[in-house]
Amino acid sequence: MRVFKNKPFARFARKNDLSDADLCKAIQDVDRGLIGADLGGGVIKQRLARRGSGKSGGFRAMIFFRARDRAIFVHGFAKNDVENIRPDELTALKKLAAEMLAYRGEELKSAIASGTLIEVKCDGKSEAVS
Repeated sequence: MRVFKNKPFARFARKNDLSDADLCKAIQDVDRGLIGADLGGGVIKQRLARRGSGKSGGFRAMIFFRARDRAIFVHGFAKNDVENIRPDELTALKKLAAEMLAYRGEELKSAIASGTLIEVKCDGKSEAVS
């Protein structure tokens, strides 16, 4: 499985001291079936622990996810900042998830080359989450 983050999520992660290892752990949890909320259409919401604290007081991440293929972190927020996403936002996320999860070959290479997507290194490798 390949794991990515978009530019806005990368800024969010850096600002909130979330490492690539933290993101990889979240995807490992998802792979084991520990999904915070499956919102449909390839969109999931997952809890991320705040450093020195648990997941309940931490952050939430919106992730585009296709099992055994790809995970893309696209939006992060503190639970106390945003309670739930609006229906129109979810519709937009599902549409974008369908597009981005369908990237193959040249489209994926182009997104990485342009900096739209940044590959997350899990276990020192850019492609591994088992």
